[in-house]
Amino acid sequence: MKNKFPAVLLILHLLALGALTSTFLLIDHNDKVINIVLISAVAFIFACIVYTIIYSRNAMRRISKMNQHLESSAAEFMNSLPAPVAVIDDNKKFVWYNQIFAEKIGLGQDVYGHDFEGFVKIDLESLIANGSALCPLNGCIYNVTTEKFTKKDMSFLVLYFHDDTSYYSIKKNMDESHPNVVVITIDNYDDIMQNAKESEKAQTSVETEKLIENFMSTTNGFIKKTSANTFFAVLENRHLKEVIDGKFKLLDAARNIKIAGKYPLTFSIGVGQGASSLSESEKIARQCLDMALGRGGDQAVVKTESGYRFFGGVSKGVEKRSRSKTRIIANALQDLIMSSERVFIMGHRFGDLDSVGAACGLAGAVSIFGKEAYIAVDRTKNLASNLIDTIDAETDCGLFITPAEAENMIGVNDILIIVDTHNKDYVESRLLYEKAHSVVVVDHHRKTVNFIDDAVIFHHEPYASSASEMVTEIIQYFNYNSDEKIASCHADALLAGIMLDTKNFVMRTGVRTFEAAAFLKKLGADTVAVKLLFSNSIDSYRRKTQIVASAKIHNHCAIAAADFESDDIRLVAPQAADELLSITDVDASFVIYRTANTINISARSLGALNVQIIMEQLGGGGHQTMAATQLENVEIADAVKALIYAIDDCRKNSSES
Repeated sequence: MKNKFPAVLLILHLLALGALTSTFLLIDHNDKVINIVLISAVAFIFACIVYTIIYSRNAMRRISKMNQHLESSAAEFMNSLPAPVAVIDDNKKFVWYNQIFAEKIGLGQDVYGHDFEGFVKIDLESLIANGSALCPLNGCIYNVTTEKFTKKDMSFLVLYFHDDTSYYSIKKNMDESHPNVVVITIDNYDDIMQNAKESEKAQTSVETEKLIENFMSTTNGFIKKTSANTFFAVLENRHLKEVIDGKFKLLDAARNIKIAGKYPLTFSIGVGQGASSLSESEKIARQCLDMALGRGGDQAVVKTESGYRFFGGVSKGVEKRSRSKTRIIANALQDLIMSSERVFIMGHRFGDLDSVGAACGLAGAVSIFGKEAYIAVDRTKNLASNLIDTIDAETDCGLFITPAEAENMIGVNDILIIVDTHNKDYVESRLLYEKAHSVVVVDHHRKTVNFIDDAVIFHHEPYASSASEMVTEIIQYFNYNSDEKIASCHADALLAGIMLDTKNFVMRTGVRTFEAAAFLKKLGADTVAVKLLFSNSIDSYRRKTQIVASAKIHNHCAIAAADFESDDIRLVAPQAADELLSITDVDASFVIYRTANTINISARSLGALNVQIIMEQLGGGGHQTMAATQLENVEIADAVKALIYAIDDCRKNSSES
């Protein structure tokens, strides 16, 4: 029929056309003949119409049958797909799903008419916007894709569930088996071993290696001893995660090993996690180890995408007795000074006696070399104005300049020495630092994340009591051409810095601290003149006692909030924090005060509680016994709550260690 109907229609059309043509040709002939021909033409035309109608009906019937067949085939195809497929309407209700969907996702349930988001935990808006989404379901992981179509003014969403469980299982296994380099070093090994007996050294070595072997026995990694105090280990991610979740219990176990029954052993650990290769992992591990050592040791450091994570750090830094590093730094610094035209020195913002004192000591030493030296300070925001006025009166050489003046003066052949800070955000002038072509850093604070990483010389000793102590040791190794010494006022400045950070030789004081003080005394430092630099007015003393009187005790910590503002609040608040440490059963003190829109917290400790860790939780930093932080756009009451939470969290972690 498919081919006959068009041929018949063609013949009928030709016959009708022929009959009509004959009618016109025979118009002058017999009327009877014309009528016969005309009737034939009409008959042919009528036959064409009838056949056309019949053909159209058959064609429509054929098309209908074909559509039914296609719809049936499509439904059978969709139902037999090896992947789950479902269709939902505008109301997010199931209107159709195939057999494998019912088995794997429906688990035999009839979900027709059920709400999709109530049955499958996936965000439809996010799925439609992104085109695909991962969906863990019934122990499998599906990559869900979607396609939208409209029928009879109704919109439907077709959801295809691609089973990627095997892929993600392989990926998870690959991720968990990824190797990481871990570097373990014994802190100050040479210093603590130099006076030990050979038998004690051997015993310590055996206990240390046994401890590390026990630590590695719970993993499938390996460890190698590369020197007397350094170990290199390779751990898979699955085991390293367990170590991190356990907060590096190896650190606590190491402290139980005591050399000669007196000196506890401490480890510093750098972890090279997240690297794409072993060489990169080893590089990251060394960076983390440097960070751990720069923060005083006895801790593990893990580098993450958002920064560093720190574990441990509960013991005090061990003072190094060897000065070989200081001598090398002094020689290198002297060469750098001699090859420069001028020397610019600056400390941290809101400089104190240690910051300004260390700068003055270096400036005095530089002047002996015949080089111009300038100290950049903001006198309006400085806590050592007494010292600055004293140096100005005794030297009268224009030593102190403003940061703006220094920024305009510094050139290509000049160097910048930064003292008492190593953080880019805390320097007196960020622009001066950025303009300097050669930068030297001398600091004793525990290393923070945002440290200056482009310094020509980075002299960082977290065990030192103060930056003034470090500068005093450096100038001892300078090679002067004559017997000329730095002026006594510069020696006074250095001694004042040491006394400030040691609380008059009480806190964080080692043998080298007293040796530095003795050297300054030889240079003519006057202890009475230094003491006068710490004097306050009667009004400042009243404000200090007012802060102390407002203190409250929480978890063996004294917390005081200054509800007033004054010009000397930055000077009075730390003094009040020091005063609060004299209270019985107080392990740490915290003074909270406001300056403009900033809440400041000054923290002090006698060593029983690490205030650095507490301040780091609030975005600050410092030392184990002296730290601080700043909180922007918060109220004092909110700052107190945040501080209490940080204290309790630190106490909890210490008790679990």
